[in-house]
Amino acid sequence: MTTTTTFTRNDIEIATRAADAFTRVYYTTYDSPTRVDDLPQFYRSSSTLTWNGNPCQGAEGVKKLIQDMPTTKHEVQSYDCHPIPGSQPPSLLVTVSGNVTHGRGPAGNPVSTPTKSVDGQPRVFFQSFMLVPDPTAPVVKAGEVAKYYIDADAMRFVG
Repeated sequence: MTTTTTFTRNDIEIATRAADAFTRVYYTTYDSPTRVDDLPQFYRSSSTLTWNGNPCQGAEGVKKLIQDMPTTKHEVQSYDCHPIPGSQPPSLLVTVSGNVTHGRGPAGNPVSTPTKSVDGQPRVFFQSFMLVPDPTAPVVKAGEVAKYYIDADAMRFVG
């Protein structure tokens, strides 16, 4: 027996608001001076992250990955959100594309840096997140955005 989940316009609106809020908060946190402590809070021990082909497991894996990474500045160009049937509130597939600069940017590179070097240059990225409702968060009322955590995250540089 198959069951069909039909999303209403309101369900889509709530999912879109959740993706908008998540995207703003996630990348603001990623680019902050406190990211090593704050960014892992978006993940759980069961979460998986693949960062440009390099796998990490859980919040501790995320912390280890970013603690040696130079500072970042993300510029989100676009994002999209798709609710996934099966739970209420639904899990969300969020896709994001944009540019990221690691370090201080081209002006912060030493004079000896080759002109074709990617160090400090903006790079195009694409990132996909599977957000799932956080069972430890307080129950939300109708029309409110649920609290989510990152269950899976895959980031790739493009080009």
